[in-house]
Amino acid sequence: MGVDPVTATIGAAIVGAVVNTVSGQQQASAQKKAASQQQQAADRLYQQQQEQNNKQNARDPNIDALFAQNEIEGQQGQSGTMLTGPMGVDPNSLSLGKNTLLGGA
Repeated sequence: MGVDPVTATIGAAIVGAVVNTVSGQQQASAQKKAASQQQQAADRLYQQQQEQNNKQNARDPNIDALFAQNEIEGQQGQSGTMLTGPMGVDPNSLSLGKNTLLGGA
């Protein structure tokens, strides 16, 4: 008995469709992988360009101007910190209920 030509044609069409589907999935996977690699390469290039740009545009602090500003502020009165303020620490706020500093005898 021979194979019915219609059955053979349908079988060949099904096999062809399966092969095309698998081939399409492999191509899509390869394209995604290539796109991912291209994105990673672009990200690395961008990072390198940013680092190079930052190196070229690096700014150094003007030490002389900062030092001069500190000298002027020091001559104007008692220097303070961010915690104490420009007037320094009030000695009365340091006593802990006794007449001596920090409550000592």
